[in-house]
Amino acid sequence: MTTSILPTYARADLEFVSGKGSWLIEASGSQFLDFASGIAVNSLGHSHPELVSVIKSQAEKLWHVSNLYQIPEQRALADKLVKNSFADTVFFTNSGTESCELAVKMTRKYWFEKGYPNKFEIITIEGSFHGRSSAGIAATASEKMTKGFGPLLPGFINIPWNDHSAIENSITDKTAAILIEPIQGEGGIRPIPEQCLQGLRKTCDEKGILLILDEVQCGFGRTGKLFAHEWSEIEPDIMMVAKGIGGGFPLGAVMAKETAAIGMTAGTHGSTYGGNPLGCAVGLKVMDIISNPNFLNDVNHKAKRFYNGLQELLKKNTSVFEEVRGKGLMIGLKCKVQNTDFVNACYANNLLTVPAGDNVVRLLPPLTVSDTEIDVALEKLESAMTIFSK
Repeated sequence: MTTSILPTYARADLEFVSGKGSWLIEASGSQFLDFASGIAVNSLGHSHPELVSVIKSQAEKLWHVSNLYQIPEQRALADKLVKNSFADTVFFTNSGTESCELAVKMTRKYWFEKGYPNKFEIITIEGSFHGRSSAGIAATASEKMTKGFGPLLPGFINIPWNDHSAIENSITDKTAAILIEPIQGEGGIRPIPEQCLQGLRKTCDEKGILLILDEVQCGFGRTGKLFAHEWSEIEPDIMMVAKGIGGGFPLGAVMAKETAAIGMTAGTHGSTYGGNPLGCAVGLKVMDIISNPNFLNDVNHKAKRFYNGLQELLKKNTSVFEEVRGKGLMIGLKCKVQNTDFVNACYANNLLTVPAGDNVVRLLPPLTVSDTEIDVALEKLESAMTIFSK
């Protein structure tokens, strides 16, 4: 081992020292256009003045107290989330992984309290990603995620992508819920068609089981609506969120209908840091900004501009990538060349992108990205493409 840091990441040889808006400054002084956003985390870009102001103000008052006490900032953010969503109740976490853990516990406790302790199986979808905890990797069920970490937590049934009949055929007396991402992020920016989400909601209602949505990556304005499932006009029973909710500050949550959360009473779950005053003050400001309809309309405007530009690039050169897919500013390029090679070509053009499954490159700019910066990104992408067409 040549470093004091556990070598679990294949890191690029880049070291960023500051950022502003959609740009990052590397230690060498080079400027990089950030279309990775910390993997859909920096929803309002870097050093957003309103977030900086909130952090300074709250830090001068109170950072952390235990959840043994009332936390006004936590209550205000929960109220804001409930007002703007399907949910009746919210539990704050620090990450999407923690949100997955609670969603699984909440689901199983729901059925236990209803007198069905053997109703614990959760159906998940191939290509999904629900974090790296024991529950998360068991839900994902990919060899890359699970190899060497057995025995896996039991009770997860993984179904092939885009096979609704397989889901219905897998429902048994043990089925507690279906867990799905409205748009798979790590799986390659694969949107679930709106009619399919509507069909899943109908199936859950008919079978009397819960629908859990994982909007850790696709939530909080990323698709042009506050939450991605709003495009299909359905509501989940439980939803996992994180990433964009904190604009870069570690924050996550589980949002649920009161009926689904009946088992989560005092002492059944907890978090040392989840929902602390500093995190919730930041999250509340992020929500104030992103939930504004004018802000979301602007995201859709910029997404259309970017999507159209990418389609023009595809027409010019079909040898590098074959498809543009996604929703809003959660965009994937399905590559013909190796996706990691294309990411490296983007690095060479001072553009940050993110690889994903299905040989896809993710484009996840800050939601505050400007039209001019979108045009610059398109130029950089075109320049990266020329490396492969020589």
